[in-house]
Amino acid sequence: MQQVKPEATGLSPVARGSGRIVWIDALRGLAIVAMATYHFGWDLQYFGYIAAPAVDVGGWKLLARIDASSFLFLVGVGLVLAHGPGIRWRSFAKRLAMILAGAAAITVVTYFMTPETFIFFGILHSIALSSVIGLAFLRLPAVATLVVACVVLVVPFFDSSSLFDVAPLWFVGLSRHLPPSNDYVPLLPWLAPVLAGIAGARLGLRYGVFTWLRERAPARNIRPTRWLALAGRHSLGVYLLHQPILFGLVFLASQTVPPSTSGVEESYLSSCRTQCTASRGEAFCTRFCGCTLDELNGRHLFRDVTEGRIDTSRDERVLTLARQCTRRADASPSDPR
Repeated sequence: MQQVKPEATGLSPVARGSGRIVWIDALRGLAIVAMATYHFGWDLQYFGYIAAPAVDVGGWKLLARIDASSFLFLVGVGLVLAHGPGIRWRSFAKRLAMILAGAAAITVVTYFMTPETFIFFGILHSIALSSVIGLAFLRLPAVATLVVACVVLVVPFFDSSSLFDVAPLWFVGLSRHLPPSNDYVPLLPWLAPVLAGIAGARLGLRYGVFTWLRERAPARNIRPTRWLALAGRHSLGVYLLHQPILFGLVFLASQTVPPSTSGVEESYLSSCRTQCTASRGEAFCTRFCGCTLDELNGRHLFRDVTEGRIDTSRDERVLTLARQCTRRADASPSDPR
């Protein structure tokens, strides 16, 4: 009897190979470590141990961008290795349901913890949607997928529209005005690294890269690689758990060794002046921000404001003191416009 060759099944040879590729899991685990590092920095800033906007600029911001790109690139690679041209629908649906559940949990938790900056479309939301879209590219030539990735990457930098300012379309990435969020990973341009991962994996299959990684690269003999691979195999669970754990540890530290209040106040004044000088003069903003700081401390609202427990755009106490401080700052002389 003639036997069916593996290629005739329509599945990727790697998808039907023996076991997972340890190096791919290790890279995913390394991305988790980088993400945990960034989140730890975010926690330190949130509780006032480092001054804002430290994690929003410079090296911290670059780390976040590189890490998100790496994570999404590996999503694309994983789609090819798991399915090839023949989609395993049951496995895909199970994985997608887990990611969607995690994304929904993050949205709900952050909405109650930090309502002003809750996560409405973060990395997990982006992974879920990109995974669905990525299925359409599994059979396309790698070059065509790379071309689409390039288009997706550059479009948001050249075009936007107020039509996308409505909440149901925030996920697209073409909005002109968005509410602040602690994690925003829109479809455009972040679908690009997923498509790049799909194209890269297709090329890797063609040239035997993954077969070599599985059969010859001694990843299992390197202990740190094994640890990273373990985290990579359970990346969703590690992702969902690591931030609550880190946040809780920093919170406990803040109760025993509180951060210097002066650092938090300096951070507040710096952020306040930056926003204020976009529309008013520097002298006015210095007086206004100093006034609001004094008033917030005097009414015991400062900590609640800086930790996101008060919606400053709606809280009547904050709005009242802002109006009072505006009048006081305007009443002082020498306000250059």
